[in-house]
Amino acid sequence: MLDRVSRRTFVAGSAAILSARAANEVINVGFIGVGSRGYYGLERLFVGAKGLARVVAVCDTYAGYRDRAKKRVEAMGGNSPETYIDYRQMLADKSIDAVFIMTPEHLHYPMAMDAIKAGKHIYLEKPIGHTIEEGAAIVKASEASGKVLQVGTQNRSNPHYQKAKEMIEQGMIGECHYVRAFWYRNFPSGTTPAPWRYAIPADASESNTDWARFLGPAPKRPFDKNRYYQWRNYWDYSGGISTDLLVHQTDAANFVLGKTVPVSCMCSGGIYAWGAPDDREAPDTLSAIYEYADKFHLNYSCFFQNDQFGYGEQFMGHEGLIEVLNRTELHFYPQRSIAKAVPRVATREEVHVKEPMDNPSVERHVKNFLEAIKGNEKVIAPARVGQIAAIPGHMATLSLKNNKKVYWDAKTERVRYS
Repeated sequence: MLDRVSRRTFVAGSAAILSARAANEVINVGFIGVGSRGYYGLERLFVGAKGLARVVAVCDTYAGYRDRAKKRVEAMGGNSPETYIDYRQMLADKSIDAVFIMTPEHLHYPMAMDAIKAGKHIYLEKPIGHTIEEGAAIVKASEASGKVLQVGTQNRSNPHYQKAKEMIEQGMIGECHYVRAFWYRNFPSGTTPAPWRYAIPADASESNTDWARFLGPAPKRPFDKNRYYQWRNYWDYSGGISTDLLVHQTDAANFVLGKTVPVSCMCSGGIYAWGAPDDREAPDTLSAIYEYADKFHLNYSCFFQNDQFGYGEQFMGHEGLIEVLNRTELHFYPQRSIAKAVPRVATREEVHVKEPMDNPSVERHVKNFLEAIKGNEKVIAPARVGQIAAIPGHMATLSLKNNKKVYWDAKTERVRYS
């Protein structure tokens, strides 16, 4: 069962601690995938975990990203890393202790499984896998390996969500049966004219981009710049909104409220915005309704043509509301309407905290991973937690694609439809 800690999990965690590096040793790491997220990740490591790790290798299938990442390591880390096109050659380097896998999600499974076989600790961007089955296999292999694996659901390392969890455990909002989660964006945004239409490097070509290695297990196709540089728009490589954004927010609800996998999901949406139809496949508009076994309901919405309300989660209880907005703000509002009937509500003051926590949360998440390798901490988002976070996203994608309600069977760890 996904919501139970198995003996194997415990044993694997103990083995990781026993085999941890000495507290004063620097961890040698390699980065697999140094495009937008990987390049950002390099900076967060150097800013938030300086002295804990040395980046000794970078790998990417586009030459421009490899060169750019090498320069960043030289500038921020003070050493010149090895560069690789084939991640398997990087994994063969026994001096590398850990790898950061920050590639398109369809590559997470083969890369993570190969890294586990190579005996590496792994920081794996979410979602843990491109399918439920891939995620389950990674969980099994990771827990048997004795190595540390951290999934990149960094909201768990955000002090605002940690405070929200603490307040709910203190009973500040009473019973919570409903969460409203939302993520709204608008475009153009910076150099991005429409959802996931990231700028394509001017020199990008088939000669400096290893298209075959990018495709990996995905269906074979002729070289396509859009698919390579804007991969989140295509089902072969991404679950779109569901596995890019929604996963973060269902995971936030799991973390704050102690939930696991919902029992059902109904999802609808489509490509509604941004001019004439093009080759996009992932929707820019999506709504999903989740039911949980313990009388809990999560209402999710995402729209990419108006950002008035930003993004966040509202935890609604009989006695109050806690909302976390834009990873920057936390607000608590007591339900004054019931103050006469419930006197304790009348004594509660509103709480308002505003502090940007996006970059610091990633830095804390990375540092937690590195400290876990040393045996000083336990990872806050191990493989099993990452799988529980990913399943609701996959359920939404499956519901949308099949135009059916999806049910999760916790015993068989499979979905069914109606």
